[in-house]
Amino acid sequence: MTFLSAGDFRARVLAHPGSDLDHDLGDHVLNPDLDQLVERAGAREAAVLVPIVDRGMDAGVILTTRAGHLRSHSGQVAFPGGSIDPSDASPEDAALRESFEEIGLDRRFVETIGRLPRYRTTTGFRITPVLAIVRPGFFLMPHPDEVADVFEVPLSFLMNAANHTRESRVWQGHERHYYVMPFGKRHIWGVTAGIIRTLYERLYA
Repeated sequence: MTFLSAGDFRARVLAHPGSDLDHDLGDHVLNPDLDQLVERAGAREAAVLVPIVDRGMDAGVILTTRAGHLRSHSGQVAFPGGSIDPSDASPEDAALRESFEEIGLDRRFVETIGRLPRYRTTTGFRITPVLAIVRPGFFLMPHPDEVADVFEVPLSFLMNAANHTRESRVWQGHERHYYVMPFGKRHIWGVTAGIIRTLYERLYA
């Protein structure tokens, strides 16, 4: 088994040029016919934290399960994050604020080190994934109104293409393709799987 450390992750992020960050990715990459839907006027800017926990040789990735009563993406596996507020100084600031509000992750344990290209969704968001290293010692307290569960997945599992499966289903009369990454009883798919796949293609492929 190949383990991946947070130190190796940091080196890969810092070695990768950020000149392509203005080239948005998203649901339309696997579904070109959705391009007009994801490029809608008035899309909301959002940010998520991609938190890589320094667990020695086997880094972990913090993920959440969204509460079942939420209006959008209820019950789905997600990175902590949300809309960028006018008071947020940057996507990094928004991702850190939302992570504290959703799961109690104190920013004192978090070092942001980069971004992925924005991810456009059919639900009207442009999401900036903020890459971060999290040092151990933190304590998580999920907010029950927003998060049903919080857990870690080994980075080595998520960065293994053998664990990435392309599936499809009919949505609004069209076949929609997306990635799925089953992890035990949890079903990682949709936007979250798309961001993970982007991370893999950018740093580990």
